[in-house]
Amino acid sequence: MSANNQPAELSAKIKSIRIAMLTSVDEHGFLVSHPMTNQDIDQDGYLWFFSSDEADLWQHIAANRNVNVSFAAPDDNVYVSVSGHAEQVRDAGRMRALWNPLVEAWFPRGLDDPHLGLIRVHAHTAEYWDAHGSRMVQMFRMAKAAVTGHPPKHDPGQHGTLHLN
Repeated sequence: MSANNQPAELSAKIKSIRIAMLTSVDEHGFLVSHPMTNQDIDQDGYLWFFSSDEADLWQHIAANRNVNVSFAAPDDNVYVSVSGHAEQVRDAGRMRALWNPLVEAWFPRGLDDPHLGLIRVHAHTAEYWDAHGSRMVQMFRMAKAAVTGHPPKHDPGQHGTLHLN
């Protein structure tokens, strides 16, 4: 797949996953993960999240832009890990475009909240695992292994890396 189609491929894999874990580096150099609501991935492959400038995550990104965002849909056997750089963005137009009732639950003062901001993640690479197998198929393989005494055949499904920059 060509590099310019890779943001679309990433979007297709993560668009239905509502919650992501955004991992940043804290002031002591430790990795810290934050649950975030997946707002958008634009055509350029940027991931967008709402945040408060009072949040630890906001401060972490100010000091160290390296982040990882992980997405998991265990029921669908889809897992995606995105590496990149984050930046703090104050863009009223983009915030209006991304605003929805779920965001309002976290930011009850709405778009007028002076601490409201966006975190934009510039994805460099995304590694994904997409097993496509249903739970029933997996359970059958496990049951067969238990009866035969042989480990189940591993079907890794689709695994790959998308290079977004």
